[in-house]
Amino acid sequence: MWDRPAALLWVANLLYALAAVLLLYAVLFVVVHLPIFPLREIKVNGELQHVTREQLKLIVSRHLQGNFFTLDLEKTRDAFEKLPWIRNVSIRRRWPDRLEVSVEEHRELARWGNIALVNTYGELFHAASDRDLPVFYGPGDGVKEVAEYFKVYGELLQPTGLHVSQVALSPRRAWQIGTDSGMVIELGRERVQERLKKFAGVYRQTLGALSVQVRYADLRYPNGFAVRRPQGQQEQGARKAS
Repeated sequence: MWDRPAALLWVANLLYALAAVLLLYAVLFVVVHLPIFPLREIKVNGELQHVTREQLKLIVSRHLQGNFFTLDLEKTRDAFEKLPWIRNVSIRRRWPDRLEVSVEEHRELARWGNIALVNTYGELFHAASDRDLPVFYGPGDGVKEVAEYFKVYGELLQPTGLHVSQVALSPRRAWQIGTDSGMVIELGRERVQERLKKFAGVYRQTLGALSVQVRYADLRYPNGFAVRRPQGQQEQGARKAS
């Protein structure tokens, strides 16, 4: 190759180009890491009801390391998402010295037993709430399903004036709900919404007109439902729901 000037010239040009690229990279690396691009403003967007400004300031002081260019956005986002009430965080750089943090909090819908809270997306999260919330029970893979049907059952019960305070889904996919009046309603596995709609349609003329409070209603009958009085005596005689 030494007797081929064209090849030598090509190799020399390639080496010069590589050297220039490495030099440029080194210069950029040094410039970027110089303390001349500090983050002067951090703006937090979002409706914050549970996350406090003090918690956010603590995250900023502990985890926002680096300048406008060197800040690790992924690690910063992870630090914010470790706060109990934060569901999602997005972070963007805004030239020349600003960082925008958009925060989405969990909105509690119910309690999952005494283990965790359920948000409006049907997701579990661990936080403390002093609100009087409905309680859900079910298998581990049924959180979202229970959250969805909680809303459905609540709408179906509207004509009765009752509100759903508890929803339970068994491993065999049988449903049971409790109301704010203390009544437990057994729905079963089949034609669940149809049964509850019929029950709601006749509630005011039947159970709602009774002088005693009914604690239990079993809707798993083809043409009606059975109820039980508070004393535990069963009031069989199926009441027609049509």
